[in-house]
Amino acid sequence: MKRLFSLLGILSILFVQSFQSHPIQQNESQTAEVEEVVQNIDNEENEEQLGFHQELKKRFIEGGPGFMGIVLLCLILGLAIAIERIIYLNLSSTDSSKLTSEVEAAMKSGGIKAAKEVCRNTAGPVASIFYQGLDRSGEGIESAEKAVIAYGGVQMGQLEKNVSWISLFIALAPMLGFMGTVIGMIQAFDKIEAAGDMQPSLVAGGIKVALLTTVFGLIVAIILQIFYNYIIAKIDSIVNDMENASIDLMDILVNNKK
Repeated sequence: MKRLFSLLGILSILFVQSFQSHPIQQNESQTAEVEEVVQNIDNEENEEQLGFHQELKKRFIEGGPGFMGIVLLCLILGLAIAIERIIYLNLSSTDSSKLTSEVEAAMKSGGIKAAKEVCRNTAGPVASIFYQGLDRSGEGIESAEKAVIAYGGVQMGQLEKNVSWISLFIALAPMLGFMGTVIGMIQAFDKIEAAGDMQPSLVAGGIKVALLTTVFGLIVAIILQIFYNYIIAKIDSIVNDMENASIDLMDILVNNKK
């Protein structure tokens, strides 16, 4: 009997210890599983990021280095011109109302010479037009107006410089893509003709090249079109500002003559 009680006591102690230690082991196992899941998610994200660049490079190579390289060159040159134009136009933007007020105040205090000095110290096409108009104001209002109109055309040409190249690249990129499409289809039919049988594996390669060149050409055209529209809108805004400022300058000169 004593041995039975002793055996039961030992079994109960072992049961209690196992019951107490089980939640700890379970928590440790759950923690390990959570860490493993998080690590797997991080690894999948890293593989996905690397996979995007690798996939882009793979598709670019599959499209053919000839046409894809030319399309990429169109994108690089178009973006270079667009960025240069955006920087130039932003530097050309001035507060015409403030400049008009300063020129008018300078004319009242120091005459034409002081007004020309204000224009000389101000950057932008509006200040340049003001300077040309003030420089010819001694010959009469009509001469000043002709100088403003003529020099306004010169400044407009400076604003629109190289913009036509962007429109060329916008048209050229999808055209090159379509040319790649035609060449890819021709290659596919050449393979069918050589094999004497129309198998999907023979046509798939040519069609893939055709689709890839078309897609990349359209992507380049879309990107450049966005920049082109922004540049055109910026130029129109500056030109409207120049015209309004020129009218204000003529009013100032007429009032000064009186």
